[in-house]
Amino acid sequence: QKKVEQEGEIEKKLYEKFMCFCEKGGGDLDKSISDAGEKIPAVGSEIAASGAKLTQAKEDLKQAQVDRAAAKDAMREATAVREKEAAAYASLRADANANIGATAKAITALENGLGGSFIQTPAARILHKIIGASDVTQGDQEVLAAFLEQGASYAPQSGQIIGILKNMHDTMTASLSDETAAEEKSLKIYEELMAAKTKEEKVLTSKVEAKTSQIGELGVDLVQMREDLSDTEEQMREDKKFLAELTSRCKTKTA
Repeated sequence: QKKVEQEGEIEKKLYEKFMCFCEKGGGDLDKSISDAGEKIPAVGSEIAASGAKLTQAKEDLKQAQVDRAAAKDAMREATAVREKEAAAYASLRADANANIGATAKAITALENGLGGSFIQTPAARILHKIIGASDVTQGDQEVLAAFLEQGASYAPQSGQIIGILKNMHDTMTASLSDETAAEEKSLKIYEELMAAKTKEEKVLTSKVEAKTSQIGELGVDLVQMREDLSDTEEQMREDKKFLAELTSRCKTKTA
């Protein structure tokens, strides 16, 4: 009898412990399921938001790369044009200086009565070449040509020739001055463009680096959030399943 009573007491305690678990365990499972029910849509929203940020970051990166490439292309093109302009100006300046120098030597020679010796110099040959390309009248061209052919015998016309040569000298000097001003302006524009494009390239490079880093971070965050969502959904399913089994067992136990 005593043994039966002891066994009954033990079974009673086990029953009370089980019923306590039915009450508390069910409450804990309900809370876990409720928390998961709130967490799942919240994590889903975060995934959607991060996904949108990732898409935008990729678009921003692509645009920054395109803009940076365009800035580099603009600098290459501007440099190529500048080099051609500089070469053309250098050639023009060399020719202009030679032509101006030739007229200056001719003027000096005539003013000193050395016209005859001048026509034997390289400067005379340069002067002969530019007569046809100059802006002087046809008559003045003929006068200069005659001087270069006759030399000292054409001395009586030296005053007229000096006047023609001075006009040519002044015209070529003014023209070279205009070309030099245009070259300096072109160079300044080029330098300003290169400074602006260089700054733009640096800014875009920083943006490319920042967006690349952001894309990496967002990618890692998305993987972690998706894993968290999957784990939470799996845990919620397990909790619901266990709660159903617990509820059934508790009902059976109290029946």
